[in-house]
Amino acid sequence: MTRLGELAGLRPAEHQLRKEFGDALLDLAQANPRVVVLDGDLGNSTGSHTVRQAFPERFFNMGIAEANLVGVGAGFAACGYIPFITSFPSFLFCNAFDQIRLSIAIAGLKAVLVGSHSGLSTGREGPSPMSIEDFALAGALPTFTILAPCDPASMRRAVFAAAECPGPAYIRSSRETLPHVYDGDCPFTIGKANRVRDGVDVTIISCGIMVPVALDAAAILASEGIQARVLDMHTLRPLDTEAITKSAEETGAIVTAEEHLLQGGMGATVARIVATTHPVPMRTVGIRDRYAGSASPFELMEDLGLTAEHVAAAAREAVAAKRRPPC
Repeated sequence: MTRLGELAGLRPAEHQLRKEFGDALLDLAQANPRVVVLDGDLGNSTGSHTVRQAFPERFFNMGIAEANLVGVGAGFAACGYIPFITSFPSFLFCNAFDQIRLSIAIAGLKAVLVGSHSGLSTGREGPSPMSIEDFALAGALPTFTILAPCDPASMRRAVFAAAECPGPAYIRSSRETLPHVYDGDCPFTIGKANRVRDGVDVTIISCGIMVPVALDAAAILASEGIQARVLDMHTLRPLDTEAITKSAEETGAIVTAEEHLLQGGMGATVARIVATTHPVPMRTVGIRDRYAGSASPFELMEDLGLTAEHVAAAAREAVAAKRRPPC
């Protein structure tokens, strides 16, 4: 099985994305004394244990009690601290949505939720700890900024950007080792997508783990004479309407790719923007109306249609559709 980024020639990462998050969080805590970390007894898994080791007085293990975890985090935020509230997103949003909505979102407090082990990355543990609904749940909270970094450099930038942006934020992390989409630093402006590959025939809009998948798909398409533009949509709210509209105008076809249910995900929001600004043929790649079984994340991606080959097939359909005359 082709690994992420191989066809695109991306440099493999040295560490899992959660380690990159932990290192960035420690650097942020060293630079900003208002940063505190609240953990749901998963610090070694999320990467937040780096702060526990360096600043034990600013690390609070709240145990397996997510509602309490979020409530205490909201209290810290109300007192002027910047709490990073870390757990698996399936636990945070499913167990503590009421507290997130009432205590953080409605109040507009400066708190950062970090969902480690997102998407399919808990694959062998089965569907219960998987998080394939988090974009929809976070997206239902209008005051939240939503960030989905795709590699080590963008994760680092996301951590610092989330601490600086007004109001609450959600960062989607992963247990997987994601290749370097960016060598060294990367541009990261909240609400501004990054064009990581140019192309004139179709645009593939992706986020998180699906960015290297999209770049692999673009490499497949290039061998067939189809030049695909690839956007790293690292911010799902606010979404970059300008980049989406410009890509629709310039390439005439759009494909979205995400490790999330299609309902309530990135593709649904992109489709709304395309439909209201510059309608073009569009296809969506994501998880369709089912929960996954138990297997490795890459086996599940194959089973659920989240591979470079599936994205390339969707792009071919979109390109063919724009060539058909209207009825």
